[in-house]
Amino acid sequence: MILDVLAQGARERVAKKRAERSLPSVRREAELLAKSRLSYSFESALRGPGIAVIAEVKKASPSKGMIAPNGEFPYLDIAREYEKSGADAISVLTEPEHFLGRDAYLEQIAAAVQLPVLRKDFTVDEYQIFEAKTLGASAVLLICAITEAERLKAYLAAADSVGLAALVEAHSEAEIETAIAAGARIIGVNNRDLKDFSVNTGNAAALRKNVPADILFVAESGITSGADTRLLLDAGVDAVLVGEAVMLAQDRAAFIAELKRGE
Repeated sequence: MILDVLAQGARERVAKKRAERSLPSVRREAELLAKSRLSYSFESALRGPGIAVIAEVKKASPSKGMIAPNGEFPYLDIAREYEKSGADAISVLTEPEHFLGRDAYLEQIAAAVQLPVLRKDFTVDEYQIFEAKTLGASAVLLICAITEAERLKAYLAAADSVGLAALVEAHSEAEIETAIAAGARIIGVNNRDLKDFSVNTGNAAALRKNVPADILFVAESGITSGADTRLLLDAGVDAVLVGEAVMLAQDRAAFIAELKRGE
């Protein structure tokens, strides 16, 4: 499965990083930053009125290949454009092999904008959580499909310890139950099945009823218009994470405005 390949790649990268810099060293830096940097800003950004938009800076994907228009990827300009256009948060891919992401993209974007930034990667080790804080992230992605229940609880505790929010991604009722039991405060339901990358655009709306109202709910993938966000808003969704559609939009500002209006 594609997800297994992505997770294994993440494990190999973490092993190399641990050899270069120890976990205690990265944790100490993250803890120091937690004392001086605003905590949980990502979570707060999703609690406003209407539907929040998390706009993704994304160069490529395994399912679509190159996404950046004409192969050009002025990631700082894109992030600044999202901010000016009214996005509530920014998601940045850092997975290097299949999404062509880089840690440097996250670090530079976080320094260039005032919006909270989500590190979009495949978390398989607490090292990545503390590292995300040192790179300037406000939140990390945790995926139920590659994380055992007890480990998910540990990852959430690690994120809390350094003031990071965690978007816990699920794709089914069973995974939602796991996320709730682990103490997730933000649950994202992916319309894309990461096992085979097929898309069911109604998955998030259908599963909203399984998540308590006090837990923030994010719909991910397959969202291409204000009509989509209207249906999701009516279903009680708090936020949408949009990648390919906003990257490819001819007028990103108009597209983000359309998503937020739900028209």
